[in-house]
Amino acid sequence: MRWLTVLIALGILSLLALPSTLSLVQKHFQPPTLSLARAQPSYPVKAQWIVVLGAAQFNGHPSIILRNRLEAALRLYQQGKAAHIATTGGYGLGDAYSEGGVGCRYLESRGVPKSALYCEQKSRTTWENLENLGPVVGKSPIIIVTDEPHLPRALIFAERLGLQASGYPVQGQFKESYRQRESLLTFLARLGFK
Repeated sequence: MRWLTVLIALGILSLLALPSTLSLVQKHFQPPTLSLARAQPSYPVKAQWIVVLGAAQFNGHPSIILRNRLEAALRLYQQGKAAHIATTGGYGLGDAYSEGGVGCRYLESRGVPKSALYCEQKSRTTWENLENLGPVVGKSPIIIVTDEPHLPRALIFAERLGLQASGYPVQGQFKESYRQRESLLTFLARLGFK
């Protein structure tokens, strides 16, 4: 039965790889209005936790993408939008540092007390970022901080995991290929894929 699921997924992916099909998917399968309404940067709801989804780190230093997410989380924290910040992300192949650990050290260096931080360091995917935080955040409201193209998929996963999540989309000049990839992955997340 698993091979059938894989076969169907491969068929969908091959259809979606065609530029015209991808454009059609982007037009007809946009993120839910409710999730995007909750994800506006100027109106984040108050929560117990701010959750920064992982992104690359280089030898103990956050990549530009990770740094932008961390800075957005820091601003929300300083505005009193949440009492705690959780950073997520494990170790890449051969890395001496985890994304979550680098995120915590960065925020601590910017004045966030260690007692307000939680460093998740085992996850490798967006699903795992959120799944591993479930026992920590419980039913407390959270604000997910990630790139604007990535946020719809993260909110779908959070809902599937039973997390009370709103989102904060970090703006940037993202490549069109990244936006298309996230549109495809959001579509697949709606179908139940991780």
